[in-house]
Amino acid sequence: MEEQLPTTLNDKPKVLLVDDEESILNSLRRLLRGQPYEVLLATSGAQALEIMRQQSIDLVMSDARMPNMDGATLLAHIQQRYPDTIRIMLTGYADPSAIIKAINEGQIHRYISKPWHDEEMLLTLRQSLAYQHSERERLRLVQETWDQNEKLKLLNATLEKHVASRTAELQQTADMLDLAYEELKHSYVTGTEVFSLLANLRLPPAKQTNRQIIELVRVYCKLHGVDEGTSRDLTMAAALYNIGKLSWTDSMITAPADLLHHSDRERYRGYPKQSESLLMTLEPMKDAARLILHHQERWDGSGFPDRLRGEAIPFGSRLLKLAVDFIELQRGLILERQMNSDEALVYIRSYAGRLYDPELVEDFIQVCAAYLSDISLVDPSIKVLTTRELVAGMILARNLNADNGMLLLNAGKVLNGPLVEKLIAFEAMEGAKYSIFVKVPEDVAVLETS
Repeated sequence: MEEQLPTTLNDKPKVLLVDDEESILNSLRRLLRGQPYEVLLATSGAQALEIMRQQSIDLVMSDARMPNMDGATLLAHIQQRYPDTIRIMLTGYADPSAIIKAINEGQIHRYISKPWHDEEMLLTLRQSLAYQHSERERLRLVQETWDQNEKLKLLNATLEKHVASRTAELQQTADMLDLAYEELKHSYVTGTEVFSLLANLRLPPAKQTNRQIIELVRVYCKLHGVDEGTSRDLTMAAALYNIGKLSWTDSMITAPADLLHHSDRERYRGYPKQSESLLMTLEPMKDAARLILHHQERWDGSGFPDRLRGEAIPFGSRLLKLAVDFIELQRGLILERQMNSDEALVYIRSYAGRLYDPELVEDFIQVCAAYLSDISLVDPSIKVLTTRELVAGMILARNLNADNGMLLLNAGKVLNGPLVEKLIAFEAMEGAKYSIFVKVPEDVAVLETS
């Protein structure tokens, strides 16, 4: 390992950009103009290593595909020689093997796809350098604590009062370290969310899911008093559950799962394992990676990858599956037809005990009511009925849409006999099956159907 002189607090952080295409380097240099960094450029891995031999570099961002020495190999060399340097890989194509190599051998901190978004690029650089500064400060505090312990050993025999004073100082230092470590863990969660936003750029806005799943998981954790560590793991799992899909084609990544061909379906079943493999080398992500691995298991044991059954499935994975399916059903990523939130919850409730933990489903529906700020889901006067269960006098609690999206009836409409008959006839003509949310007045009885 080669040592580098540490960057002082008054120095500008040095950022080294490596790409064999000078146009890319020029674009990045223009983007960073006016930023508080000293920017250096290299057009090859060998040139980058020579620059680093001559001066201290805080952050290296390298293109993945370069002649002679690719980005993953360069970052692996840097990790071995200058482990304190932040390493970021920039690539214009999704190659799982290159990503895995960069993570395992180069231990990269971030992965950015071309074309990048300027604001997200600048945010990534700021957060990476802030993480490095925090880590250096933590190590400085650790070294300071060790030095203080050595002094205490020498003074212990004869200076009891001094020992008591120094012990108090050590406790304060330990508290500072705990606080710094908690801040680092929080920064890691924030980093996963930023990365999930970058990963979502592969998807059109109508198909993006991670932000909503993160928010839904956080609402559940808050309402149920989930401990901070578990909540943090669930949030990171929600942010990166679909990272294993990044190598898919655009058509496959936006297609409903139930319409995938056989070969694509096998690849789909492999994405939880792919996601876990990409994250397991990152120590703070290990527990979150395990939740991701099992989030497509099913309560009845028919899921994947390990066909776990019932409570053998980690609790966090069971909750993550509910959140993922609730959002993906509304995005058209599971079934061909996109559902609204109410229909998605009806679907989830109908598969309790088969796909989902039956005891967890009702809790989850209550959380969705809070998430959607919609009290009707917990209003006992609201019923979900078929057309043949409708009775005159009932009031629509939701807009009723045909399968093609056409609005049939507005919420608040009072049903009568002829209207119910028309709905039944229209449903039969479409070959559809409607789930109708109605408010049932106390003087109206719900029909019992077999």
